[in-house]
Amino acid sequence: MKKIITTLVLCLFATPGLFAQTADFQDLALAPNSAYNGSDGAGGFTSRGVFFANNYNTTFGSWSGFAYSNKTDTTTAGFGNQYSAIPGAGAGGSSIYGVSYTGSSDAIVTLPAGRSVASASLTNTTYAYLSMRDGDGFAKKFGGAGGTDPDFLKLTINGLDATNALIGSVDFYLADFRSAVGAEDYILSSWADVDLSSLSAARKLSFELSSSDNGTFGMNTPSYFAIDNLVTVPEPAALGLVGVACFAALRRRR
Repeated sequence: MKKIITTLVLCLFATPGLFAQTADFQDLALAPNSAYNGSDGAGGFTSRGVFFANNYNTTFGSWSGFAYSNKTDTTTAGFGNQYSAIPGAGAGGSSIYGVSYTGSSDAIVTLPAGRSVASASLTNTTYAYLSMRDGDGFAKKFGGAGGTDPDFLKLTINGLDATNALIGSVDFYLADFRSAVGAEDYILSSWADVDLSSLSAARKLSFELSSSDNGTFGMNTPSYFAIDNLVTVPEPAALGLVGVACFAALRRRR
């Protein structure tokens, strides 16, 4: 019996792609100090089996959804620096990471068949971070002149099923000045791992930003965030099928 159990465990661990897989963008190619924004009209890109949607407008040369970047500029303010993450690199110091502009409804991630989302690493872009920290020509300084305004930038990750119906959401604050204790106010400047396991039944994820700073045309705060290391794990049904296959192989060997 011990030999059978040991063989089964080895069978499971030897199955390619069985356990956690991480969409880390390192399988994508970029020239030094550059970014991909969908200008080729592909409509998105895939990292480790996860599809990140992109919408590029050829008329205006603008994009929305997801891009990816290896830019490292943490000091230049403004729209011209929209592809840099404020930590200056990807999660864990990696060279390439994802950037999202959620100005429309196409910030969508599609998960591989048979896999569930587990977590993702998130942070601010340099553009959004410096805008919230200092204010700019369009957006206010978070906290206001006295530092007491209850400002926030919230990212909502929605889990969608195969019919695009909402099955659940996870909120994550990229900046939060709502506390009565000023020392607890923050604008995120490092990568944070966010648990998304409550959305394990989702086939897609949609990303939405909301802010305390809004005007006639919507958010004044730059509607950007950076993403890295989106981790997926096998769905229970997929794991069960692998187990059945392993048992079948054991039976043949016996």
